[in-house]
Amino acid sequence: MVAAFAFVVATGDAAQTSTYLSSLHSIKTIASTVPPNGDVNPYGVAIVPSTTGALTAGDFLVSNFNAKSNDQGTGSTIVQISPAGKLSVFARISAGSLPGACPGGVGLTTALGILPHGYVVVGSLPTRNGRSATARYGCLIVLNSVGRPVETITGPDIEGPWDMATVTRGATTTLFVTNVLNGGANLGVWTVPTGTVVRIRLATAHGTPRVRSQQMIAVTIPWRDDKAALVIGPTGVALAPDGTLYVADTLDNGIIVIPHAMTRTRAAPDRGITLASGGHLKQPLGLAIAPNGDIVTTNAGNGNIVETTPAGKQVAIVAGDARSGAGSLFGLVITHNDDLVYVDDGLNTLRMLH
Repeated sequence: MVAAFAFVVATGDAAQTSTYLSSLHSIKTIASTVPPNGDVNPYGVAIVPSTTGALTAGDFLVSNFNAKSNDQGTGSTIVQISPAGKLSVFARISAGSLPGACPGGVGLTTALGILPHGYVVVGSLPTRNGRSATARYGCLIVLNSVGRPVETITGPDIEGPWDMATVTRGATTTLFVTNVLNGGANLGVWTVPTGTVVRIRLATAHGTPRVRSQQMIAVTIPWRDDKAALVIGPTGVALAPDGTLYVADTLDNGIIVIPHAMTRTRAAPDRGITLASGGHLKQPLGLAIAPNGDIVTTNAGNGNIVETTPAGKQVAIVAGDARSGAGSLFGLVITHNDDLVYVDDGLNTLRMLH
Protein backbone atom coordinates (compact mmCIF):
# COMPACT_ATOMS: atom_id res chain seq x y z
CA MET A 1 0.00 0.00 0.00
CA VAL A 2 1.31 3.42 -0.97
CA ALA A 3 -0.07 6.65 0.45
CA ALA A 4 0.75 10.31 0.04
CA PHE A 5 1.30 12.37 3.15
CA ALA A 6 1.19 15.99 4.14
CA PHE A 7 4.64 17.51 4.58
CA VAL A 8 4.80 20.46 6.96
CA VAL A 9 7.66 22.93 7.36
CA ALA A 10 7.83 23.70 11.06
CA THR A 11 9.63 27.04 10.89
CA GLY A 12 9.07 30.35 9.23
CA ASP A 13 12.69 30.53 8.06
CA ALA A 14 12.58 30.12 4.27
CA ALA A 15 16.19 28.94 4.26
CA GLN A 16 15.06 25.83 6.14
CA THR A 17 12.51 24.63 3.54
CA SER A 18 15.08 22.30 1.94
CA THR A 19 14.94 19.60 4.60
CA TYR A 20 15.57 15.88 4.56
CA LEU A 21 11.89 15.07 5.08
CA SER A 22 10.92 17.33 2.18
CA SER A 23 12.79 14.96 -0.15
CA LEU A 24 10.41 12.11 0.74
CA HIS A 25 7.08 12.01 -1.04
CA SER A 26 5.07 8.93 -0.10
CA ILE A 27 4.67 6.12 2.41
CA LYS A 28 4.46 2.44 1.55
CA THR A 29 4.10 -0.67 3.66
CA ILE A 30 6.95 -3.10 3.04
CA ALA A 31 5.53 -6.06 4.99
CA SER A 32 3.87 -7.33 8.12
CA THR A 33 6.34 -7.94 10.95
CA VAL A 34 4.33 -10.78 12.54
CA PRO A 35 6.15 -14.15 12.44
CA PRO A 36 4.44 -17.56 12.49
CA ASN A 37 4.46 -17.69 16.32
CA GLY A 38 2.33 -14.53 16.43
CA ASP A 39 4.77 -12.12 18.13
CA VAL A 40 3.67 -8.50 17.79
CA ASN A 41 4.77 -4.96 18.74
CA PRO A 42 7.85 -4.46 16.52
CA TYR A 43 10.39 -2.19 18.20
CA GLY A 44 13.93 -2.33 16.78
CA VAL A 45 15.03 -2.23 13.14
CA ALA A 46 18.46 -2.57 11.53
CA ILE A 47 19.78 -2.89 7.97
CA VAL A 48 21.92 -5.91 7.06
CA PRO A 49 25.19 -4.50 5.64
CA SER A 50 26.56 -7.65 3.99
CA THR A 51 25.52 -11.19 3.18
CA THR A 52 26.72 -13.85 5.60
CA GLY A 53 25.07 -16.92 7.10
CA ALA A 54 21.31 -16.40 7.08
CA LEU A 55 21.70 -12.63 6.62
CA THR A 56 21.19 -11.04 3.20
CA ALA A 57 22.63 -7.62 2.41
CA GLY A 58 19.96 -4.93 2.19
CA ASP A 59 17.38 -6.85 4.21
CA PHE A 60 15.95 -5.48 7.45
CA LEU A 61 15.99 -7.12 10.88
CA VAL A 62 13.08 -6.31 13.20
CA SER A 63 12.79 -7.27 16.89
CA ASN A 64 9.39 -7.99 18.47
CA PHE A 65 8.70 -6.91 22.07
CA ASN A 66 5.37 -8.70 22.66
CA ALA A 67 4.32 -12.32 22.37
CA LYS A 68 1.05 -13.29 20.66
CA SER A 69 -0.67 -12.68 24.01
CA ASN A 70 0.30 -9.00 23.57
CA ASP A 71 2.02 -9.04 26.97
CA GLN A 72 4.92 -6.60 26.80
CA GLY A 73 8.42 -7.83 27.45
CA THR A 74 7.62 -11.37 26.29
CA GLY A 75 8.49 -11.20 22.57
CA SER A 76 11.21 -13.60 21.47
CA THR A 77 11.66 -13.22 17.72
CA ILE A 78 13.79 -11.28 15.27
CA VAL A 79 12.38 -11.37 11.75
CA GLN A 80 14.24 -10.66 8.52
CA ILE A 81 12.35 -8.76 5.83
CA SER A 82 13.57 -8.18 2.27
CA PRO A 83 13.01 -4.84 0.53
CA ALA A 84 10.40 -6.69 -1.56
CA GLY A 85 8.53 -7.70 1.60
CA LYS A 86 9.51 -11.36 2.05
CA LEU A 87 9.55 -12.30 5.75
CA SER A 88 11.58 -15.05 7.41
CA VAL A 89 12.42 -15.75 11.05
CA PHE A 90 16.08 -14.93 11.75
CA ALA A 91 15.93 -15.95 15.42
CA ARG A 92 13.49 -17.23 18.00
CA ILE A 93 15.20 -16.92 21.36
CA SER A 94 14.25 -18.79 24.52
CA ALA A 95 15.67 -18.18 27.96
CA GLY A 96 16.89 -21.76 28.02
CA SER A 97 18.92 -21.25 24.84
CA LEU A 98 21.00 -18.39 26.25
CA PRO A 99 24.70 -19.18 26.83
CA GLY A 100 25.01 -16.78 29.77
CA ALA A 101 23.12 -14.75 32.34
CA CYS A 102 20.12 -12.60 31.39
CA PRO A 103 18.18 -11.65 34.53
CA GLY A 104 14.48 -12.33 33.95
CA GLY A 105 14.61 -14.08 30.58
CA VAL A 106 13.73 -12.77 27.11
CA GLY A 107 11.70 -9.76 25.95
CA LEU A 108 13.33 -8.16 22.90
CA THR A 109 13.55 -4.36 22.83
CA THR A 110 14.38 -1.58 20.36
CA ALA A 111 18.11 -2.14 20.99
CA LEU A 112 19.12 -3.95 17.80
CA GLY A 113 22.36 -3.73 15.83
CA ILE A 114 24.54 -5.72 13.45
CA LEU A 115 28.26 -6.13 14.09
CA PRO A 116 31.10 -7.22 11.78
CA HIS A 117 31.04 -10.86 10.55
CA GLY A 118 27.26 -11.07 10.84
CA TYR A 119 26.94 -10.98 14.61
CA VAL A 120 23.71 -9.41 15.86
CA VAL A 121 23.13 -7.72 19.23
CA VAL A 122 19.63 -7.30 20.65
CA GLY A 123 18.45 -5.94 23.98
CA SER A 124 16.21 -7.88 26.34
CA LEU A 125 13.94 -6.28 28.95
CA PRO A 126 11.76 -9.20 30.08
CA THR A 127 8.57 -9.39 32.12
CA ARG A 128 6.58 -12.33 33.42
CA ASN A 129 3.15 -10.99 32.49
CA GLY A 130 3.59 -7.75 30.54
CA ARG A 131 3.49 -5.54 33.64
CA SER A 132 6.30 -3.28 34.75
CA ALA A 133 6.25 -4.58 38.32
CA THR A 134 7.51 -7.93 37.00
CA ALA A 135 10.18 -6.44 34.71
CA ARG A 136 13.76 -7.56 35.24
CA TYR A 137 17.06 -6.02 34.20
CA GLY A 138 17.65 -8.34 31.24
CA CYS A 139 20.80 -8.17 29.12
CA LEU A 140 22.21 -7.74 25.66
CA ILE A 141 22.11 -10.95 23.62
CA VAL A 142 24.74 -11.62 20.94
CA LEU A 143 23.70 -13.96 18.11
CA ASN A 144 25.76 -15.35 15.25
CA SER A 145 24.86 -14.96 11.57
CA VAL A 146 22.40 -17.85 11.64
CA GLY A 147 20.50 -16.52 14.66
CA ARG A 148 21.99 -18.67 17.42
CA PRO A 149 22.77 -16.96 20.76
CA VAL A 150 26.51 -17.14 21.47
CA GLU A 151 26.98 -14.67 24.31
CA THR A 152 25.13 -12.42 26.74
CA ILE A 153 26.35 -9.07 28.04
CA THR A 154 25.32 -8.10 31.56
CA GLY A 155 26.70 -5.99 34.36
CA PRO A 156 25.78 -3.35 36.92
CA ASP A 157 25.42 -0.69 34.22
CA ILE A 158 23.06 -2.72 32.01
CA GLU A 159 19.62 -2.38 33.56
CA GLY A 160 16.77 -2.58 31.09
CA PRO A 161 18.54 -2.00 27.72
CA TRP A 162 15.96 -0.11 25.69
CA ASP A 163 17.66 1.14 22.52
CA MET A 164 21.15 1.17 21.04
CA ALA A 165 23.46 2.64 18.41
CA THR A 166 26.52 0.82 17.04
CA VAL A 167 29.71 2.27 15.53
CA THR A 168 32.57 0.13 14.16
CA ARG A 169 36.05 1.55 13.73
CA GLY A 170 38.75 -0.92 12.84
CA ALA A 171 38.82 -3.87 15.22
CA THR A 172 36.50 -2.24 17.77
CA THR A 173 32.74 -1.78 17.80
CA THR A 174 31.20 0.68 20.24
CA LEU A 175 27.66 0.26 21.53
CA PHE A 176 25.71 3.16 23.02
CA VAL A 177 22.90 1.63 25.08
CA THR A 178 20.04 3.49 26.77
CA ASN A 179 18.73 1.91 30.00
CA VAL A 180 15.36 2.40 31.68
CA LEU A 181 15.18 0.11 34.72
CA ASN A 182 17.41 1.55 37.44
CA GLY A 183 14.71 1.34 40.13
CA GLY A 184 10.97 1.81 39.66
CA ALA A 185 7.78 -0.17 39.87
CA ASN A 186 8.94 -2.75 42.38
CA LEU A 187 9.76 0.15 44.71
CA GLY A 188 6.35 1.75 44.22
CA VAL A 189 7.85 4.82 42.54
CA TRP A 190 6.16 6.42 39.54
CA THR A 191 8.86 8.60 37.96
CA VAL A 192 12.54 7.83 38.51
CA PRO A 193 15.48 10.06 37.37
CA THR A 194 17.80 7.11 36.83
CA GLY A 195 17.79 6.40 33.08
CA THR A 196 21.29 6.10 31.65
CA VAL A 197 23.42 5.74 28.54
CA VAL A 198 26.26 3.22 28.68
CA ARG A 199 29.14 3.00 26.20
CA ILE A 200 30.37 -0.55 25.64
CA ARG A 201 33.53 -1.34 23.68
CA LEU A 202 33.62 -4.70 21.91
CA ALA A 203 36.54 -6.42 20.23
CA THR A 204 35.05 -7.47 16.88
CA ALA A 205 38.01 -8.27 14.63
CA HIS A 206 37.77 -12.05 14.94
CA GLY A 207 35.42 -14.59 16.46
CA THR A 208 32.67 -13.90 18.97
CA PRO A 209 32.61 -10.22 20.05
CA ARG A 210 34.11 -9.69 23.50
CA VAL A 211 33.55 -6.83 25.93
CA ARG A 212 36.63 -4.67 26.44
CA SER A 213 35.14 -1.92 28.59
CA GLN A 214 31.94 -0.29 29.84
CA GLN A 215 31.57 3.40 30.70
CA MET A 216 28.52 5.31 31.89
CA ILE A 217 28.31 8.49 29.81
CA ALA A 218 24.88 9.86 30.81
CA VAL A 219 22.84 9.55 33.99
CA THR A 220 19.74 11.01 35.70
CA ILE A 221 17.56 10.80 32.57
CA PRO A 222 13.95 10.48 33.78
CA TRP A 223 11.76 7.48 33.08
CA ARG A 224 8.51 6.14 34.48
CA ASP A 225 6.43 2.98 34.64
CA ASP A 226 3.49 3.04 32.25
CA LYS A 227 0.59 0.62 31.92
CA ALA A 228 0.26 1.11 28.17
CA ALA A 229 3.94 1.32 27.21
CA LEU A 230 5.53 -0.64 30.12
CA VAL A 231 8.13 2.11 30.52
CA ILE A 232 8.64 5.59 29.07
CA GLY A 233 12.27 6.69 29.15
CA PRO A 234 15.38 7.44 27.06
CA THR A 235 15.04 5.58 23.79
CA GLY A 236 16.50 6.47 20.37
CA VAL A 237 20.23 7.13 20.19
CA ALA A 238 22.58 8.00 17.33
CA LEU A 239 26.17 9.20 16.95
CA ALA A 240 26.97 12.12 14.65
CA PRO A 241 30.27 12.16 12.69
CA ASP A 242 31.72 14.75 15.09
CA GLY A 243 31.32 12.40 18.06
CA THR A 244 28.17 14.03 19.44
CA LEU A 245 25.59 11.55 20.73
CA TYR A 246 21.92 12.45 20.39
CA VAL A 247 19.38 10.75 22.66
CA ALA A 248 15.58 10.86 22.57
CA ASP A 249 14.50 12.08 26.01
CA THR A 250 11.10 10.46 25.67
CA LEU A 251 9.51 11.33 29.00
CA ASP A 252 10.45 15.03 28.77
CA ASN A 253 9.51 15.40 25.07
CA GLY A 254 13.01 16.34 24.01
CA ILE A 255 16.36 15.54 22.47
CA ILE A 256 19.50 15.66 24.58
CA VAL A 257 23.14 15.91 23.54
CA ILE A 258 26.11 14.04 25.01
CA PRO A 259 29.30 15.76 23.76
CA HIS A 260 32.49 13.76 23.06
CA ALA A 261 30.60 10.49 23.46
CA MET A 262 33.37 8.33 21.99
CA THR A 263 36.10 9.65 24.25
CA ARG A 264 34.58 11.01 27.47
CA THR A 265 35.68 9.28 30.68
CA ARG A 266 32.81 10.33 32.93
CA ALA A 267 29.07 10.85 32.67
CA ALA A 268 27.83 14.14 31.29
CA PRO A 269 26.55 16.40 34.06
CA ASP A 270 22.80 16.83 34.49
CA ARG A 271 21.97 14.11 31.89
CA GLY A 272 23.58 16.14 29.07
CA ILE A 273 22.55 19.23 27.14
CA THR A 274 18.95 19.74 26.05
CA LEU A 275 18.98 20.41 22.30
CA ALA A 276 15.23 20.80 21.84
CA SER A 277 12.07 20.11 23.80
CA GLY A 278 8.34 20.50 23.35
CA GLY A 279 6.95 21.96 20.16
CA HIS A 280 6.45 19.12 17.70
CA LEU A 281 8.37 16.63 19.88
CA LYS A 282 5.75 14.43 21.58
CA GLN A 283 7.44 11.53 23.37
CA PRO A 284 10.14 10.96 20.72
CA LEU A 285 11.23 7.32 20.49
CA GLY A 286 13.28 6.27 17.47
CA LEU A 287 16.14 8.57 16.44
CA ALA A 288 18.50 8.68 13.44
CA ILE A 289 20.90 11.13 11.80
CA ALA A 290 19.66 12.27 8.38
CA PRO A 291 22.01 12.60 5.38
CA ASN A 292 22.00 16.39 5.85
CA GLY A 293 23.08 16.05 9.52
CA ASP A 294 19.66 16.79 11.00
CA ILE A 295 18.11 14.59 13.69
CA VAL A 296 15.00 12.63 12.74
CA THR A 297 12.75 11.28 15.49
CA THR A 298 9.53 9.27 15.62
CA ASN A 299 6.86 10.45 18.06
CA ALA A 300 5.02 8.03 20.34
CA GLY A 301 2.71 10.87 21.32
CA ASN A 302 1.04 11.44 17.97
CA GLY A 303 2.53 9.23 15.25
CA ASN A 304 4.49 12.07 13.62
CA ILE A 305 8.08 12.09 12.41
CA VAL A 306 10.03 15.25 13.23
CA GLU A 307 13.23 16.71 11.79
CA THR A 308 15.38 18.88 14.07
CA THR A 309 18.62 20.66 13.16
CA PRO A 310 21.81 20.35 15.26
CA ALA A 311 21.03 23.92 16.34
CA GLY A 312 17.76 22.74 17.88
CA LYS A 313 15.28 24.07 15.29
CA GLN A 314 12.34 21.80 14.49
CA VAL A 315 12.14 22.27 10.73
CA ALA A 316 9.73 19.65 9.39
CA ILE A 317 7.13 17.07 10.38
CA VAL A 318 5.23 14.32 8.55
CA ALA A 319 2.53 11.94 9.74
CA GLY A 320 4.20 8.54 9.96
CA ASP A 321 0.94 6.87 11.04
CA ALA A 322 -2.14 9.03 10.68
CA ARG A 323 -4.50 6.11 11.37
CA SER A 324 -3.15 4.48 14.54
CA GLY A 325 -1.40 7.62 15.77
CA ALA A 326 -0.13 7.71 19.33
CA GLY A 327 2.17 4.97 20.53
CA SER A 328 2.76 3.37 17.13
CA LEU A 329 6.23 4.44 16.02
CA PHE A 330 9.49 3.09 17.43
CA GLY A 331 12.73 2.22 15.63
CA LEU A 332 13.83 3.80 12.33
CA VAL A 333 16.78 3.57 9.95
CA ILE A 334 17.89 5.47 6.85
CA THR A 335 18.86 3.35 3.85
CA HIS A 336 21.75 3.87 1.42
CA ASN A 337 19.16 5.38 -0.94
CA ASP A 338 18.26 7.92 1.79
CA ASP A 339 14.80 6.41 2.28
CA LEU A 340 13.46 6.30 5.83
CA VAL A 341 12.30 2.89 7.06
CA TYR A 342 10.47 2.54 10.37
CA VAL A 343 8.41 0.06 12.37
CA ASP A 344 4.75 0.75 13.12
CA ASP A 345 3.64 -1.30 16.11
CA GLY A 346 0.07 -0.04 15.83
CA LEU A 347 -0.21 -1.88 12.52
CA ASN A 348 2.58 -4.46 13.11
CA THR A 349 4.27 -3.45 9.89
CA LEU A 350 7.56 -2.24 8.46
CA ARG A 351 7.01 0.97 6.49
CA MET A 352 9.03 3.29 4.25
CA LEU A 353 8.99 7.00 3.51
CA HIS A 354 10.56 7.49 0.11
